[in-house]
Amino acid sequence: MGFRCGIVGLPNVGKSTLFNALTETQAAQAANYPFCTIEPNVGQVGVPDSRLDELAAIAGSQKIIPTQLGFVDIAGLVRGASKGEGLGNQFLGNIREVDAIVHVLRCFENDDIQHVDNKIDPISDADTVETELMLSDLESLEKRVPAAQKKATGGDKEAKLMASVLGQALDLLRQGKPARLTQPKDEEEVRIFRQAQLLTAKPVLYVCNVEEGAAAEGNAYSARVFEKAKAEGANAVIVSAAIESELVGMEPDERLVFLEEMGLHETGLARVIRSGYDLLHLITFFTVGPKEARAWTVHKGAKAPEAAGEIHSDMQRGFIRGETIAFDDYIALGGENGAKEAGKLRQEGKEYVVQDGDVMHFKFNV
Repeated sequence: MGFRCGIVGLPNVGKSTLFNALTETQAAQAANYPFCTIEPNVGQVGVPDSRLDELAAIAGSQKIIPTQLGFVDIAGLVRGASKGEGLGNQFLGNIREVDAIVHVLRCFENDDIQHVDNKIDPISDADTVETELMLSDLESLEKRVPAAQKKATGGDKEAKLMASVLGQALDLLRQGKPARLTQPKDEEEVRIFRQAQLLTAKPVLYVCNVEEGAAAEGNAYSARVFEKAKAEGANAVIVSAAIESELVGMEPDERLVFLEEMGLHETGLARVIRSGYDLLHLITFFTVGPKEARAWTVHKGAKAPEAAGEIHSDMQRGFIRGETIAFDDYIALGGENGAKEAGKLRQEGKEYVVQDGDVMHFKFNV
């Protein structure tokens, strides 16, 4: 299962610098001028999870393979993007293809780095980007909803459902509110809503890019962003892209020392990843053995066959049962054998809902 977060924001807020740091590459050209990023750069990031190391140590695993989250560095949006300004149509299309939006906001002052509006105001920047996304969705729905309503009068059940669900989203957009506030009533309405691929339906994580000295506690700019996020029910994190850039290429021990000197306990990557996971309602389960310890990702609420399918489609198709040990039991009892002896290895069937941290082994027959 591939999940991708699109990194968006106005030009010169630190998107490409953050992307480079997150993916520990220099894949994105970072420069002090707008539209440096024309084509979206895509990077896969291993999700840091200390539980994986603990499991591998007990099992004596030769390899450790973390689960991954994709990041897409999308070029800077500007006012008028919904009408094609600044290559806007292309950029909006790139946003449509991601699962969540990581919205980078400039929360630092630096006269050497040009701001497209010649002022530092992260709330205004956020509103500019959100407005362009809403205008794009509004234009789309103002064509689709009347067409669905027309079909619905002819007795088309799918069109009737579409007219109802997308009509709610259209009403919100006309009020200046994002489509994500739409509340589908059942699974069918959720399906219709998701198929619409509305830009403002995607969950948002605000990333406050601050100066190095504010990386631990934030500053007045980031405080305003956190207030905005709280009011919207969104997430926000503080990151210094400059610090993350310095961490690239450091050895693990050097990183720890550097972070401690900066008053930090973890990297910005860890904060962004954890918030991204929370944003997408994801959980991790593990497979552990002498050859490898590996982390896998599923949505909260996923059942055992779906988890098996993340490993191989044959496992889902021929699913018999999942041998399951809770993470805490695996650690406390010294691994699989100890869990078996203590009666903590469970045989779970097709209706079992996977829990975060489950250590699983699947029986299947194709």
